[in-house]
Amino acid sequence: MTAAVVEEKYHPGLEGVIAGETSVSTVEQSSLAYRGYPIDQLAEHATFEETAYLLLHDTLPTRAELLRFRAEIDQHRTLTPAVLDVIRAMPRETPGMDVLRTAVSMAAHWDKHSGPDLAPGADASLWRAQGTVILAIVPTIIAARLRFLAGQQPIPPRPGLSHAAQFFHMAFGRQPQTLHERILDLTLTLYAEHEFNASTFAVRVCASTTSDIWSAVVAGIGTLKGPLHGGANEEVVRHIFEPLRNGEQARKWTEDALARKQLIMGFGHRVYKHGDHRAKILEPYVEKLAAERNDPGRLEVYRTVRDIVLQKKGLYPNTDYPCGLVYFLMGLPVDIYTPLFVASRVTGWCAHFIEQRLHNRIIRPRSRYIGPAIRSVVPLDQRA
Repeated sequence: MTAAVVEEKYHPGLEGVIAGETSVSTVEQSSLAYRGYPIDQLAEHATFEETAYLLLHDTLPTRAELLRFRAEIDQHRTLTPAVLDVIRAMPRETPGMDVLRTAVSMAAHWDKHSGPDLAPGADASLWRAQGTVILAIVPTIIAARLRFLAGQQPIPPRPGLSHAAQFFHMAFGRQPQTLHERILDLTLTLYAEHEFNASTFAVRVCASTTSDIWSAVVAGIGTLKGPLHGGANEEVVRHIFEPLRNGEQARKWTEDALARKQLIMGFGHRVYKHGDHRAKILEPYVEKLAAERNDPGRLEVYRTVRDIVLQKKGLYPNTDYPCGLVYFLMGLPVDIYTPLFVASRVTGWCAHFIEQRLHNRIIRPRSRYIGPAIRSVVPLDQRA
């Protein structure tokens, strides 16, 4: 009796493959939840700092815990002069994500948290502390880069501000309008976590080798940089919202793009086939900002492209489509859109790093070989 041949199953892009278990978040067709809390409830009732605490500490904070957490973040916002010098020295044309990747990696050398590596099942307080440091410094790096590009000196953080307001203060030297603070806080909450997406998976792969949390976050930044992942919010602005000014221009551009089979960024999702819950939460703020800016043309563009792509391709907007426009309408430089994504997603990355390390098995998939059959090496002098 011959042994049964096991058929190899190949899933390009790992689509549909369950690669691990997690209690951090769940992504379903009809819902998105962080540690069991629906995203629409978090968006309505929790600030980004509460969401960050939830992801790092497994539970929503009490008022006292939130105050301590915010104070801890404020304590770590300031960058060492050596890191600021490197940011200042980078060429002006260096993309914002490259600046962030380098600066975060360098900042790791000044991390005051130290201790023995943690064995599976050990307390994760060290990693939570390191994650809080990373959360604190990312907006400072983004803001410092903007200041240097404008020929200005960095603005020191001001303790007591929200994470969103702190960024506006350090980058532009002003308190944001209430609506702008609310929108940035909301986008940070919506971007904070999304299960085993590409960058999070990169973080978990790095963590599974028992590398450190800083290296894992740098791996996440490098992965999120790609326009098929985090860079899409920048691409929708460069290709749609900057050049197109009204509904008629949007209609012609969209129909031409579809006729050429051009990929239109900001639409479709590997999991969500009936619409991204986060985009639906953010979409009303597009209308509020367009009214504030007295820019009905951009609102026409938004609706026209959205409706044509849905009608002709059956694709719904993902978060990057409305997020790109709200950042644009708030006057934020396009090059910082994806870095602001990082300012949020580091919370999810660190939560997944901790979970991976506490229940670790190295992530090492197999591949399907499609190269030449086994062949002999011909000595150098005998090769034609």
